[in-house]
Amino acid sequence: MQLLVYILVYPILWILSILPMRVLYFISDGLYILIHSIIGYRKKTVRENLSLAFPEKSSEERKEIEKKFYHHLCDMIVEFIKSLTISEKELLKRFVPTNIEVVREIEAQNKSIVLVLAHYGSWEWIFILQKYINYKTHAVYKKLDNKYFDAMIRRIRAKYNSFLITTKETIPTLLESDAKGELTLNGFVSDQSPKAQSAYHWQNFMNIKVPAYTGAELVAKKLDMPVLFCAIDKVKRGYYEATFKTITLTPREFKDYEITDAFLKLVEAQIYAAPEYYLWTHKRWKHRDKVPQEFL
Repeated sequence: MQLLVYILVYPILWILSILPMRVLYFISDGLYILIHSIIGYRKKTVRENLSLAFPEKSSEERKEIEKKFYHHLCDMIVEFIKSLTISEKELLKRFVPTNIEVVREIEAQNKSIVLVLAHYGSWEWIFILQKYINYKTHAVYKKLDNKYFDAMIRRIRAKYNSFLITTKETIPTLLESDAKGELTLNGFVSDQSPKAQSAYHWQNFMNIKVPAYTGAELVAKKLDMPVLFCAIDKVKRGYYEATFKTITLTPREFKDYEITDAFLKLVEAQIYAAPEYYLWTHKRWKHRDKVPQEFL
């Protein structure tokens, strides 16, 4: 069944991917009507999240954020499809690092990097950063259920010497790279919610106590890797900028979870600045009523 779905869907995605961006954004506009106004995809979750994160805003203000978010979500969908065939030249124009020298300075010191970012802006085209640096890049991700689409995603990333690894593969893979003397840049999208029962740390996120992923901090301390935050901003439709901010060059000098907390504060700042570009369809605050006594 997985193969059948792939055989049926992949040709459609490929044909769509060769269309000009202006046509894809026209499709995105139609997709917005379908997803937001007709299907109402996860609209209940989005509205609940916005109410939790912005209790001070009026209902009208939150609905405006909601509409802008769904427009952005549909843009990300067509941008993902475009990734199948987008040229390197076009991608270099559409996803631009503003201060890549921050990464290069650490590279010159012969150090690997932990790069943390959020489900904000668009992380879909970030793999083009590989063209500016010499690092071998790993991105920690959740494996897709359909193994054929999962292999497709891996192929897209591998074009630019970027490789997807699952959470379970992370430590063994990075230890192997370290033993080989490879310089690696290791990306973690760390703003979503882990399982409450397996969380080691709870912290206020948008003024609500939630469990936090601490894997990126653990890796940074274990392998003594500097930690950078990547803020992705949407300049205009189809164009993004990535700005690097140093959280620490010496992770082992930080107390437990201070790096994680610093990351969450940076994510909050992005959301407050332009909330429509955050991924509101995920249930980020679903464990807010399960805070263990020791974290209260």
